[in-house]
Amino acid sequence: MTGSRLDVDSGELGRDLVALVLTVVELLRQLMERQAIRRIDQGDLTDGQVEEIGTTLMMLDQRMAELCEQHGVRPEDLNLDLGPLGSLLPRE
Repeated sequence: MTGSRLDVDSGELGRDLVALVLTVVELLRQLMERQAIRRIDQGDLTDGQVEEIGTTLMMLDQRMAELCEQHGVRPEDLNLDLGPLGSLLPRE
């Protein structure tokens, strides 16, 4: 059995790793946003807490956009196709 050499483009590998990390962060951001909306709808939060959550989620959304741009990743690249299960990230 002869060994085979795997050619790896380190730039592409790095971009793919960044995209994977950003995908996980985006999934967590969306989950946090949904939980915050549930709590707001339930009336569990004060007006100040609602404002703070809204500001935090907007800042996180802006930072995600900056990171995607900085690393050459399009937001649509973050939504992995899981085959018969559909897309990883639900449409907002």
